[in-house]
Amino acid sequence: MATTVREMSEQRELQALSPFAMPAARSAGREHDEAPDPVRTCFQRDRDRILHSKPFRRLKHKTQVFLDPRGDHYRTRLTHTLEVAQIARTIGRALRLNEDLIEAIALGHDVGHTPFGHAGEAALDQVLAKRFAEQGDGPGRFRHYEQSLRIVDVLEAMNLTQEVRAGIDGHSKGRNDLTAFDGEPTSTLEAAVVRVSDRIAYLNHDLDDALRSGMISEVPARFEPLGERHGRRVGAMVEDVIHNSLDQPAIRLSEPMLAHLNELKEWLFENVYTRYPVVYPDIPKAQGVVRELFEAFVNGAPMPEGYAGVQGAVDYIAGMTDRFAMDVFAAMRLPESFRVR
Repeated sequence: MATTVREMSEQRELQALSPFAMPAARSAGREHDEAPDPVRTCFQRDRDRILHSKPFRRLKHKTQVFLDPRGDHYRTRLTHTLEVAQIARTIGRALRLNEDLIEAIALGHDVGHTPFGHAGEAALDQVLAKRFAEQGDGPGRFRHYEQSLRIVDVLEAMNLTQEVRAGIDGHSKGRNDLTAFDGEPTSTLEAAVVRVSDRIAYLNHDLDDALRSGMISEVPARFEPLGERHGRRVGAMVEDVIHNSLDQPAIRLSEPMLAHLNELKEWLFENVYTRYPVVYPDIPKAQGVVRELFEAFVNGAPMPEGYAGVQGAVDYIAGMTDRFAMDVFAAMRLPESFRVR
């Protein structure tokens, strides 16, 4: 018989969730055992640990796509994260999956992102590959999802459940097409929901921001079946996922919708993501900041206590917000009288 609020919540999950869902009561647990919370399930605790962490708060000052945009309505890494969580929870609720697990994965999926968005990630990856090739030390590459897992496991020692950790580690696809395999539950079906929702979120909000910036003037006519406005496009994708995934052991999209998503992704890469550094030359400059900070730290520039060597430089730089990276760079490279006050 349930005696705590948590136990009652766990029993309700077992009764109400889909047979394909991951109830909190069946979690594989944490690396280090903890006494159960009297009120919150294990996935609710994970969500709260991520939400109240400093790495999560720093996302509000990290670039999504547009670097230091002159406008209040462009997405940041934080607003991207919240949009992923909202889309994923909508899908999860319709499919009777565990919304708490979905939310925890979604909120934690990008906490390892660098300053300056994917441009900063690419710069850090390049210097690490070069360092490894020349000196044979360091991780040899940088992937934000691996850094996200390192943050929750090591730097913040959140001791999250195995299901949340697996979802964070497996959310990213880069430029690869979305396929039917991405909806397969390699860990949990909830993780697959977040993986698909991440793609739905960024395709739509990056398109919206590109229109706002004037970088593109209109949405190509071939994408009109998705809807004329941002909200309609998101809604069409979400409804397609729900309709094709109801009572299924995987997250599925219709073949036409899957083709639209992949075509839109390629169009954005060609017309926004790869064109942006050419149109806005501040992007290569921001990447130069990341590279110079890395070289300075691995060659002895002081870092905070607890950070040392190549991995320490990676952890320190990846945790920086855009403006903090610029402040550290200015303090390191510019005379005091030249700095912006």
